[in-house]
Amino acid sequence: MKNYIIAVDQSTSATKAILFNGRCELLYRTTLPHEQYYPVPGWVEHNAEEIYNNTLKAIKQVVEYGSAGKDATYSIAITNQRETVVVWNKETGKPLCNAVVWQCQRGAAICDNLIARGHSETIKRKSGLVIDPYFSASGIQWILDNIDDARTLANEGKLLAGTIDTWLLWKLTDGQTHATDYTNASRTLLFNIHTLDWDDELLALFNIPRSMMPTAKPCDSIFAESTVQGLFAKPVVIAGVLGDSHGALTGQMCFEPGMGKSTYGTGSSVMVNIGEKAVDASDGLVTSVGFSACGKTHYAFEGNIHCTGATIKWLQEQLQLIESPQEVESLATAVPDNDGVYLVPAFAGLGAPWWDSQAKAMLHGMTLKTQKAHVVRAALEAIAYQVKDLVDLMSRQSGVSLKELRVDGGPTKNNFLMQFQSDMLAATVNRSNIEEASALGAVIMNGLARGIWSSLEEVAALRNSGDSIIPHMKEEERDKLYAGWVNAIRRTRIKDN
Repeated sequence: MKNYIIAVDQSTSATKAILFNGRCELLYRTTLPHEQYYPVPGWVEHNAEEIYNNTLKAIKQVVEYGSAGKDATYSIAITNQRETVVVWNKETGKPLCNAVVWQCQRGAAICDNLIARGHSETIKRKSGLVIDPYFSASGIQWILDNIDDARTLANEGKLLAGTIDTWLLWKLTDGQTHATDYTNASRTLLFNIHTLDWDDELLALFNIPRSMMPTAKPCDSIFAESTVQGLFAKPVVIAGVLGDSHGALTGQMCFEPGMGKSTYGTGSSVMVNIGEKAVDASDGLVTSVGFSACGKTHYAFEGNIHCTGATIKWLQEQLQLIESPQEVESLATAVPDNDGVYLVPAFAGLGAPWWDSQAKAMLHGMTLKTQKAHVVRAALEAIAYQVKDLVDLMSRQSGVSLKELRVDGGPTKNNFLMQFQSDMLAATVNRSNIEEASALGAVIMNGLARGIWSSLEEVAALRNSGDSIIPHMKEEERDKLYAGWVNAIRRTRIKDN
């Protein structure tokens, strides 16, 4: 008998169904994109019905693959784009409008009003988040305030709300299950991360009835059973739900305080496990539930960097210093050091911990000796410096030192960058061969829920050791290089000049 886990990975651009076996090995995947809607400048929407229908199709495709060998059993896990929210009528089962996507700015005025009224500190203390339309609450309030009869229906208890995981659970169970997990709940601005429950004061600030909100559960819960509209002769278990970034933290098996993950893409997302206490985050960071499993809740700091891979693209497309990203490493290592050249890639201002939206990108320290290779090297080094900025801030705030950074994304193939990153952090960088880290995180929670594994330690033993890169730079050299970066930042910042 083959026991398969289907991980539904519902992202901003597409819905994947990924087939795993009981050893966490990826066997097959399928991807179905969905439409992006931009009805007004600054607005972003998805059709929730289209996402559900794509989920059904994707599950069917992987079942057809897995059933080729017959004698197969299945369960389903879910990981999803965070913050995107749906409001629907629980009697008709129909959304009131398209889903409000995390990128959508329609709730900006609602957020600005709350900030002006002095609610920032209360909301951050309870939710761990900053007031921003990025998170779900203002999208829900906007729907209630602007869609015909929505407020009346909500007050009558006829409307439900939820992030995409909640919507899929409700649809897959024919309206029998209205639930979410702690990680998705912690990204709404409505969830108290200390009590692990919806907060009446936060709900009141956004004028959202509590009756609309789903039941919140640990990630390793059995959430429901479903035949997936008759695809299965008998209902299969849906177990293991968490937001995609939290799925990556779990999939990278960052189960201990001080373990972190960094995804290197156009920008970079850095998330570090800070343990079982929700520590208040500094400006530029947020505190969320990292994951909740085996009777314990682990919290995480999260921060984002605007330009990492985008900087390499700029070298190629704008400066035309390289013909392809593959050239970057050989050029960077063609010179022994940066010769005092620093690139501050503030193309969209500076984020944490500097926070200067007016800052402009700058090349600092050039002389007549400066070569193309120095500029390219400075661009790579800037990626590592920015990650260090965030990790150092997280460590100072939480009191937890980074033990290991587990990394994924295209730029991690660059050996120079990964070694320099390890040197700057004075910590091991682990470049694992994990594919689909978010989906794997959901699979892990599924297995814990169903008793396949009994502890996080047992799960961690399954992890391939990957490629560990250890620091070898002397502290004196590291401090000197980083001091040069800080000086370049100071010269870049308008506030400091």
